[in-house]
Amino acid sequence: MTTNIPEGITHTGTTRVKVNDTARVHGSGLLDVYSTPAMVAFMEKTSMDLVSDYLEEGYGSVGISINIKHTKAVSTGEEVSCKSKLVEQDGNKLLFRIEVFHGDDITGSGTHERYIINEERFLSKLK
Repeated sequence: MTTNIPEGITHTGTTRVKVNDTARVHGSGLLDVYSTPAMVAFMEKTSMDLVSDYLEEGYGSVGISINIKHTKAVSTGEEVSCKSKLVEQDGNKLLFRIEVFHGDDITGSGTHERYIINEERFLSKLK
């Protein structure tokens, strides 16, 4: 099943950087600043949220690749926003342009690919 999702649609999510989002907690660094792994998870979630309403019951999307740069540190307690834009659909493969902002400053940016899956069939392959 292939769902046609309009290219160019966008979604913006916001979150506040918590202690559990820091590089120290994730083990990706020694400082209490927004970690790259937490930022990547936020980028993936924003992209997933963008397309979820377009998918039929029993279908979802899974991340298959991400290529980003994390260019600015953000302290705990600060708010960040992520904008995801669907730039291309090739069958069940989706390509997104993603940017994370702290105020007007870009904190991270890149591209992300997701694949539309039938959830039951996907999970049955794990058994």
